[in-house]
Amino acid sequence: MTARRDALFLLAGGGSSDLAFRVAQVALPLVVLQETGSVAATGLAGGASGIPVLLSPWWARRARQWVDSGTRLAVVAAVQAIALAMVPAAAAVGLLHAGVLILSGLLLGCGEALSIPGRSALLADTGDSWDREGRGPVRRDRAVLLLTWQDGVRRVGMVAGPVIGALAVGVGLTEELLWVEAAAVLGAGMLAVGIVGERSPSTRELPSIRGSLVGRQDVLYGWIARGAGCLTWFSFTLGLSVIGAERGQPGIYLAAGMSGYGIGSVVGTMISLAVVRRFAPVPLAGTVWALMGLCWIGMGVWTTPAAVAVLGGLSGVTVVLGIAAISLQITRTSSGAERRALLSGQSVVVNASSSAGLLIGGPVIAVAGAEHTLIGSGLLTGAVAIGVVVASRNGAARETASCQTADHVRDRDQHAGRAA
Repeated sequence: MTARRDALFLLAGGGSSDLAFRVAQVALPLVVLQETGSVAATGLAGGASGIPVLLSPWWARRARQWVDSGTRLAVVAAVQAIALAMVPAAAAVGLLHAGVLILSGLLLGCGEALSIPGRSALLADTGDSWDREGRGPVRRDRAVLLLTWQDGVRRVGMVAGPVIGALAVGVGLTEELLWVEAAAVLGAGMLAVGIVGERSPSTRELPSIRGSLVGRQDVLYGWIARGAGCLTWFSFTLGLSVIGAERGQPGIYLAAGMSGYGIGSVVGTMISLAVVRRFAPVPLAGTVWALMGLCWIGMGVWTTPAAVAVLGGLSGVTVVLGIAAISLQITRTSSGAERRALLSGQSVVVNASSSAGLLIGGPVIAVAGAEHTLIGSGLLTGAVAIGVVVASRNGAARETASCQTADHVRDRDQHAGRAA
C-alpha cells in the first residue's frame, strides 16, 4: 500500500536523523571547545537555532504552508544539512569561530521551524490516506497513531543517542559524528521525495496559529498542560544530574531515570491509541500530566536509583499518552493548512517552554536544591494540569447550556408561530 510505504519512509527518515542529532550533540561541544578554546562558544549554535523557532509564528506563516509535500520537505532538509556541515567543514580548515556557529545555528533553526511541523503534518496526511485505502469499515485515527510512533521513535533516540555518542567519542570520533548528522538529515529528506500531502490553499489568507485555535479551545488547553510539563522538565534532567554529583555517583541517577523513561515511552507508544480513543482528549491529557507531576514529587521524596527508574518509567508512559491525546484532538478537528499551523504552534510551545525551563533551571536548583525542585516542579505541573481539566469542563458546561438555551428559544418561536 502506498500510504503504508510513505509512512514507513517518513518514520525511518525522522528517526534516523533524530538519532544522529542525539549522537552528534555529544561531540559538538568538544569540537567547538577544541577549535575555539572558548567554553562560552560551545552553546552558540544550539542557542542560535532556537531563535528562529521561537519567532516562527511571525516570519514562517507562509513558509510553513509551502512545506506540504515530501519533495519540499527534502529541500528544507538540504538547507539543514548545509547548516550542519558548516561546523565540521570550518573546523577542518581551521576557520571555526563564533560567527560560523551563529550562522549555522540560525540556518538550522529556520529549517527546524519548517521541517518539524512539516514532517508531522505530512505524516498525519499519510495516516488519513492510509485510512481511505483500507477495505471495509474505515479505521480512523491512523494519523494520530503515526504521530505517536514518531514521538516514540524520537524518545528511543533520546535514550540511545547519548550512549552511542559517548562510545564514539571514546574511540576518537568527533568531527566525523557531525558529518554523519548532516548526511542523516539529507538522507531523511531524500526518503520523503515523492510523498504527497494535502495541498495548502493558493490564497493570501493563510491561517495563523492564533486563527487556527478559534473553535478549538481544547487544543489550547492541551498546549497549556504540555507547556507546563516542558517547563518543569529541567527538574528531571538537571535535577538528577545534580543529585548524582552531590552523592558521589555522577550520571547514575540520570541514567536510571532516562532508562526508565525510555522504556515507559515505548510502552506508552504501544498502548496510546487504544487508550486515547476511550477518553475525552483534554481530561485525559490533564490527568496524565498530573500523574507525571506525582512522579516528579516521588523522585524528590524517594531519591534512589531504583525508585527513580520506576518513576521515570511511569512518567514516560504518562507523557506519551498526554501528547497522543493532544495529537488526536488536532488531527480529528483539522486538516491541510490549519493542521500545519496547529502543529507549528505546538512546536513553538514545546521549544519556548523547554528553553525557559532550562534557562531558569540552574539558578532554581542552586537555591532550592535538586530534591525540593523536583517536588515543586511536580506540584506546579499537577496544579496546571488539574486547572486545565476544570477549565475544559466548565467550558463544555457553558457550551451545553448555551445550546440548550438556543434550542428552547427556537422551540418557543416555533410554538408561537403555530399559534399565530
